[in-house]
Amino acid sequence: MTFVVTEACIKCKYTDCVEVCPVDCFHEGPNMLVIDPDECIDCTLCEPECPVDAILSEDELSEDQQKFLQINTELSAKWPVIVEIKAAPADADDWVDVKNKLEYLEK
Repeated sequence: MTFVVTEACIKCKYTDCVEVCPVDCFHEGPNMLVIDPDECIDCTLCEPECPVDAILSEDELSEDQQKFLQINTELSAKWPVIVEIKAAPADADDWVDVKNKLEYLEK
């Protein structure tokens, strides 16, 4: 089992989660983070650190978020690993409550 970064992260990209990850499985894209499912050890440390609840166990994904397991797998192979907290985008708070953000994902 793995944890998955879901749609809620798009355009928010808070990085609180990366510093607690013991296996460095987070990868950073232009406006979202993803988890490498092959590296994730299901430790659960990242999940409570996300201020927008964007990280879920793959077993907890709703039907409309299932696609994010594949998105995390695909993009973690392309994007660099991130291990330190960085400042969130200046407009991150404006995107916290926005739904249906997949169209804004920058690959």
